[in-house]
Amino acid sequence: MSNLKFIRRKNSGRDASGKVSVRHHGGEQKRFLRIIDFKRDKRNIEGKIVALEYDPNRTCDIALVKYIDGEKRYILAPQGLKLNDSITAGQGADIKVGNALPLMAMPIGTFVHNVELIPGRGGQIARGAGTGAVVAAKEGDYVHLRLPSGEVRKIRSKSFATVGTLGNVDLKNRTFKKAGTKRHMGIRPSVRGVAMNPRSHPHGGGEGRSGIGMTLPKTFAGRKAVGKTRRPKKYSNKMILQRRKGGKHG
Repeated sequence: MSNLKFIRRKNSGRDASGKVSVRHHGGEQKRFLRIIDFKRDKRNIEGKIVALEYDPNRTCDIALVKYIDGEKRYILAPQGLKLNDSITAGQGADIKVGNALPLMAMPIGTFVHNVELIPGRGGQIARGAGTGAVVAAKEGDYVHLRLPSGEVRKIRSKSFATVGTLGNVDLKNRTFKKAGTKRHMGIRPSVRGVAMNPRSHPHGGGEGRSGIGMTLPKTFAGRKAVGKTRRPKKYSNKMILQRRKGGKHG
């Protein structure tokens, strides 16, 4: 077990030079970082669920799997997975909650999570609490996947995914009843720009309560904060068949 988790190093939103590159981070509770098996590359070897655990670093729970050769690994825990259940990964695995197999082997309508974008890289899609993608169609070497956001995109049929929807669905209903909860999570307070002085923020200054005093809202560094900002274009546009807003991609 010692090689499956280690103390997570804090960086408080700072880059390699020690300067704050992401604001409002810092002061989180010391915690262990669990190594999750996103690749599910232990193929055709049966494993048994020996524990279901809480992971402070992610929104869904995790499950500890002990394989018949004695090795233990953590995986994301989908809904319906119970203690002593048997799971496996491979081309010929059954369509059963917790099993991992390539998308080409899954029937249309199957709910999946921990989906690989590139075969062999490990799961990158649908890894949050309560999320699950749906196998919508098959087209040659690609599978059409409907993501939790409503977006439909093409994924290579050789990419592995795990059957089922992730648990902890009620996370979205959680209420933070005190400020200390956020501080334990590593989230520091955010101060409004209009409450600052002019040297600290473009929105600062003015007599009494005043608006931003300019055409567009800006970041603390003076860059515009609405409209087309510095967000780069998606490199995977050709794989997106339907946008999350419902529009078609030409």
